[in-house]
Amino acid sequence: MAHSAPSKPTACLALADGSVFYGTGFGTTGQTTAELCFNTAMTGYQEIMTDPSYAGQIVTFTFPHIGNVGVNGDDDETADPVASGMVVKWDPTTPSNWRSTEDLRDWLARRGRIAIGGIDTRRLTRAIRQQGAPHVALAHDPDGNFDLAALVAAARGFAGLEGMDLAREVTCAQSYRWDEMRWAWPEGYTRQNDPKHKVVALDYGAKRNILRCLASAGCDVTVLPATATAAEVLAHRPDGVFLSNGPGDPAATGKYAVPMIREILDTTDIPVFGICLGHQMLALALGAKTIKMNHGHHGANHPVKDLETGKVEITSMNHGFAVDAQSLPEGVVETHRSLFDGSNCGIRMADRPVYSVQHHPEASPGPQDSFYLFQRFAAAMAARVPA
Repeated sequence: MAHSAPSKPTACLALADGSVFYGTGFGTTGQTTAELCFNTAMTGYQEIMTDPSYAGQIVTFTFPHIGNVGVNGDDDETADPVASGMVVKWDPTTPSNWRSTEDLRDWLARRGRIAIGGIDTRRLTRAIRQQGAPHVALAHDPDGNFDLAALVAAARGFAGLEGMDLAREVTCAQSYRWDEMRWAWPEGYTRQNDPKHKVVALDYGAKRNILRCLASAGCDVTVLPATATAAEVLAHRPDGVFLSNGPGDPAATGKYAVPMIREILDTTDIPVFGICLGHQMLALALGAKTIKMNHGHHGANHPVKDLETGKVEITSMNHGFAVDAQSLPEGVVETHRSLFDGSNCGIRMADRPVYSVQHHPEASPGPQDSFYLFQRFAAAMAARVPA
């Protein structure tokens, strides 16, 4: 069914079930297809849009005041927006924040991303929760000319994220060094001038703030493409290996990532730390399985329990697949669990400094609840006696 439209809609969102939502378009014009998810965070829309883990997805923001603080170059998680589009309740207002350097609408238009405002995001969110993340087509035309049948057909023709290896599309083209640390008042971003540990980070869609946290924990970081081999990783003689966040189906990315991780684990004793897709890659390498979630976890208010300490952390999450805790093999311990739905959020090897988490410990909704994971990684590297 079609929902009531404004007098002259300039954008519409068509779902594969035939539903059409009309609204006001902003950003660039044109059409895109993707999976639709919702994010419950009240801040961080710029970081969300530039998070490579959102490749292949259009984001519905449940918080209505999107665009109110504008955008600025410091808050990008990667060079360009990766999320395919944006759905909001209210059209963005003129930004009011001392750090703002650009209006969200202009930023989206310049970066080639479509957005739609004036949507009943609560109704849309309920539909996503009840039916699962739908395939959609989003169109923006200032003249309001839409071929609804073609848009619904485009939504139905979207292949979906299952079976898609999106890490190849968002990974770096070549290796690079990273030494920028976390932002701090009043200096802003500073450089790591005295690193203690040499880390190779596999880029499955790495966020800049994750790399900054590694640098702040004393790491000299070299980033390698997702397709790097174990030989290429070990050629850098790292003290530890980091597996980054990223988008897509972990089973698809695992076709080349899992053999590399297994070789690292089989031939060395160096610490390994994974986040998000990196968590799923490590789980697959250890013999576990991953599953597609109904609508995933996307937000900055997710309570996660550390099963070994009893501590509950407020975390940021963005994932549509999860590690099946029932498939964890002997010798692999579940360390963290979502208090929303009981899904797995962390694992470790019982006898080695190899561990990973599903949530994003570099984000700060807690605000510092999960930073200890980076410190734990540094401590494991410091404790290791080189062979």
